[in-house]
Amino acid sequence: MGNSANHNSAAEVTAVSAVQLRANAGDTPATTGPIRHLYVHIPFCARICPYCAFYKDLLDRSQTWRFCEAILSDLDLLRTRFAILPETIYFGGGTPTALTIPQLEMLLREFCERLDLLQLVEWTMEANPGSVSGRKASVLRKFGVNRMSLGVQSWDDDLLKLLGREHNARQAEESFHLLRATGFTNINVDLMFGLPGQTIEQWRSTLEKTIALQPDHISAYCLTYEEDTEFFLRYARGEFRQELDTDAEFFELAMAILENAAYEHYEISNYARPGFASVHNHAYWAGEDYLGIGPSAVSTVGMQRWQNVCDYRAFIDRVFAGQSPSASSETLTDEMKRTERIALSLRTSHGISTSQLQGFAEQTDELIALGLLQQSNGNLVLTRKGKALADSAAEALL
Repeated sequence: MGNSANHNSAAEVTAVSAVQLRANAGDTPATTGPIRHLYVHIPFCARICPYCAFYKDLLDRSQTWRFCEAILSDLDLLRTRFAILPETIYFGGGTPTALTIPQLEMLLREFCERLDLLQLVEWTMEANPGSVSGRKASVLRKFGVNRMSLGVQSWDDDLLKLLGREHNARQAEESFHLLRATGFTNINVDLMFGLPGQTIEQWRSTLEKTIALQPDHISAYCLTYEEDTEFFLRYARGEFRQELDTDAEFFELAMAILENAAYEHYEISNYARPGFASVHNHAYWAGEDYLGIGPSAVSTVGMQRWQNVCDYRAFIDRVFAGQSPSASSETLTDEMKRTERIALSLRTSHGISTSQLQGFAEQTDELIALGLLQQSNGNLVLTRKGKALADSAAEALL
């Protein structure tokens, strides 16, 4: 999911703890209120990146109009089942901006007409550098998109080639300035570290270059070798290696440099200027209900979770045949909800309420003694040392 728009509203939401956002997240029936968060998956890419494990497919211009119409039909189907009053909408992918201007204009106009957007505070659109023209950016602004997430990944051209990215550093910088010139006041820049052959100085340079541009939000992710990717195969063959100590060094450097530049480290992989933390992502971390539209998209409402078929052609066929695009579903248990809440909340700067860890006193005391956890305003939060070992800390409590 995604990020923010109305700066005052975003600041108000992010000032509230993840637990306060919805005290009974997931423990209440699906009829407690309207769905306030939407995710829309646009799977098309001009090129398949060798590290990406998200569902995607090469752009096929003969299919994109039908796909856009199917997205709207899927939305209509969901509107017959749920009251939808969005606070956040997130278009991810894939590359949503791979769609043409008329296609994006049609999609956005229909979302505006079919949904009550009076309470919308954040509408995010993911974009790859080079995939957004001035005209396309103006269309996004016209229909209410107020947050852009730019997939830069690195400012080093050699690393960009390794990642299979279509853009170079110059194009990424031009795209950033274009979005600013079009009036976007909330821009996220995605970065990656732990790349094969990446040096600490390359990472330092990327961080410093990013700060110089003054984006409002920065996401910094460590490369993971996901199955069904080319990078995983190369890792399995021994061509690539994961150096955990080096990854920790990259992570520590990101924390030091970005926090020193006044970016709040509000979630393990996310940093924001005051008021620009991702409202959409906060909803995920707090256990809010959300609906996913499009192929592979996941929805969670109450104790029900389902995922759409991971094939956009099958998705189109099902929707136009009046069938549900869902390919799998499950009923969540209280224990599953508790596990997710701990794992996700612990990644945030708010941490998790001590009341939700009753029965785990021995584990929490041990993590505190190890210097990984600390008490803060009735919550348990990761220390600086603990942030580098967040997954291990969460596992000890699950």
